[in-house]
Amino acid sequence: MDKQARNILFKTYWNAGGWVDRAQRRTAPEDFEYAKSKGLMFDPACFSHDDCLAQTLALRDRIPASLPGRAFLSSLSSRRLDWRSGLASYLVAQALAPHAYMAAVSGQSYAPDGSVAHVSHVCGVCRDAGDSVVAKEHYADVDLNVLNFERIKWGGVRHGSLEYTWFDLRELARAEIPAPTAQDLAVFREILAVVAACDAKDGPGALEQKLKTVLASSKAERQMLIDILACAGVLRPQSYDRRVPGRSDWRYAGAWRGEDGYSEDAVQRCFGGYL
Repeated sequence: MDKQARNILFKTYWNAGGWVDRAQRRTAPEDFEYAKSKGLMFDPACFSHDDCLAQTLALRDRIPASLPGRAFLSSLSSRRLDWRSGLASYLVAQALAPHAYMAAVSGQSYAPDGSVAHVSHVCGVCRDAGDSVVAKEHYADVDLNVLNFERIKWGGVRHGSLEYTWFDLRELARAEIPAPTAQDLAVFREILAVVAACDAKDGPGALEQKLKTVLASSKAERQMLIDILACAGVLRPQSYDRRVPGRSDWRYAGAWRGEDGYSEDAVQRCFGGYL
């Protein structure tokens, strides 16, 4: 990855205090063109649900089944979080089938007199697929750069949204992913060992803390790694009738507990060719 292009991308969205305020996000034209030439920044995109879904399914069917697992493993010692993200997106895409957009109400806002002021919609077919995919009918001026920033910095944030699934698979398909190293495989085996040694009542937050010494990472990176493994079924809750905090950031792993351990079947399905 080109370091200069990466720095241009990151400075657009992030500074020492965290997120750059949306109104303050600026990229000098010459910097944007440089980062764009290196494949790290992009022009805004416009597309429909039907076009996005068709492209997502075409990418899913073109990507070798072993590639997402290879990319995930190869990310562990290299800290290429963008490689890690594609495993979740590939598996989200597995639950999708061709269909036309079908509007379903997703929320309402109300006027002071109690009448409905606005109704929002998503695609009902996508919503009911797998772990629920969020998809709009039309996408205008989608900021692909913030999606790429999130992929590279944390391993993705918006898994389960149709536009991110498409973008993530597109970038995975064009990446040159090396075979995982012995160190990658050792790190992964240690992750599984930590999972297996968790106390029965440990939740994903406790697991995140226990992984601090296993791989070089920030808290947010470890949280996303856990959520990706949960999306992949490696961390599969045996019950969803468990308390998950209302403000939890976990999309897939919230109901997992230490007593669930990990699924050897899912490990073999996703990574068996390398272990």
